Amino acid sequence: MKLTDLVIDPHSLGGEFLLVDVLPAYEYTNGQRTEKIVGYRYTIVLPERRFEKINVRIDGGKCMDKPKDFSHVEFQNLEVFIYWSQGQPQVGARAKGIHPVQDKP
Repeated sequence: MKLTDLVIDPHSLGGEFLLVDVLPAYEYTNGQRTEKIVGYRYTIVLPERRFEKINVRIDGGKCMDKPKDFSHVEFQNLEVFIYWSQGQPQVGARAKGIHPVQDKP
């Protein structure tokens, strides 16, 4: 079995997601970045995982803007996976959608 065939349970990221940044995701052709934007990467802080960050890619138009500080969010169909970059395994994530949730009091 290949490491990249494994699917990680999204619940392992914790139950709270804090959106801190939104960046365009570009199309690549033959290993070279083009200027075509194919989606957006939403940078999420994971409070239940020592405040580590992960980028969640959502293809298509921008769903949310970068918040001033942070915003509590939820994802639609969140998937977490492993991929290789520069000879090292990395954790990646993708989703079908993102939306804000009420900030906790």
